[in-house]
Amino acid sequence: MLRFALVGCGRIAKRHAELLSNNKVHNASLAAVCDTDIGKAEFFGKTFKVPHYTDFNIMMRQEKIDAVSVLTPSGLHAKHVIELSKYKKHIVVEKPMALTLEDADQMISACDQGGIKLFVVKQNRYNYPVQKLKEALDEGRFGKIVMGTVRVRWCRDQKYYDQDKWRGTWAMDGGVFSNQASHHVDLLEWMLGEPESVFAKATTALVNIEAEDTGVAIIKFCSGALGIIEATTATRPKDLEGSISILGEKGTVEIGGFAVNEMKVWNFVDQRETDKMVLDKYRDNPPDVYGFGHRVYLEHVVDAINNNKPALVDGLEGRKSLALINAIYESIETSKEVSLRYKAKKCKLGREENE
Repeated sequence: MLRFALVGCGRIAKRHAELLSNNKVHNASLAAVCDTDIGKAEFFGKTFKVPHYTDFNIMMRQEKIDAVSVLTPSGLHAKHVIELSKYKKHIVVEKPMALTLEDADQMISACDQGGIKLFVVKQNRYNYPVQKLKEALDEGRFGKIVMGTVRVRWCRDQKYYDQDKWRGTWAMDGGVFSNQASHHVDLLEWMLGEPESVFAKATTALVNIEAEDTGVAIIKFCSGALGIIEATTATRPKDLEGSISILGEKGTVEIGGFAVNEMKVWNFVDQRETDKMVLDKYRDNPPDVYGFGHRVYLEHVVDAINNNKPALVDGLEGRKSLALINAIYESIETSKEVSLRYKAKKCKLGREENE
């Protein structure tokens, strides 16, 4: 039984706490929670019946902990992971793992030096329709890949951004590309492979924040395939979809729903008997935008720790989508196509607005 501690008691922490405290993750339990806001820490501690702290150093020294989940604002992930690595407990960090590649590299190095595993949360990889799509790609059922598209059409109004001062800021969060769409960027890259270059445009359409709430990006992959990212939090009055489509010479698959969870199209030139069941079997909607994947993801973390298995998304794997997101922001600022083998010069992500 692995005992997990949570650092950060915000929006996403509720999801982690509910799973870990209710025996929904096999061989895992919630041991303690921490937040610098005493009100949040106390609320989580009482709700989930575990000790609460405002200083994770004290928590790590006083509690018996096997793994710690870093669920703080994105701009603090690197600082907290690096500080926590000295306790030599395995670390789970929510998306995005960091905001700059320099920070990501330091996180990876710190965990390597501490001899611990670093897990980056990409729970949508575990959605059943997504797993089925990846299986078809790995089997070569698509033939030559022509295009991949992800769409994030979600609703985040001014009230959402005003909940915390860090939301929508360059130094701590970024916009829709780095926050809400980061899972979808990861999925597109996981399916289509290494990106070669990207050209992107963005705007802040309906809310008052530093970063963008709407953007589009065109990606050229090393395979020759093209990718499109359409991302916005300016959908009104409510969430519309989070989806991915893959088009190849021998097949087409589209997964929709609002959390990349509902198989909508499953067509291949070479039909199999099992194909007839796919649309019916993978049409489930999850209860919220987080999808079903967090439970399965955390079970994977437990299995990887207990049996010394590699992480599906470790620091190096999590860094890949961050590199693409940074290139997207570089393209937005320069109005140019940006190679993925670039060094950021004007990317604002992870930096103060006046830097």
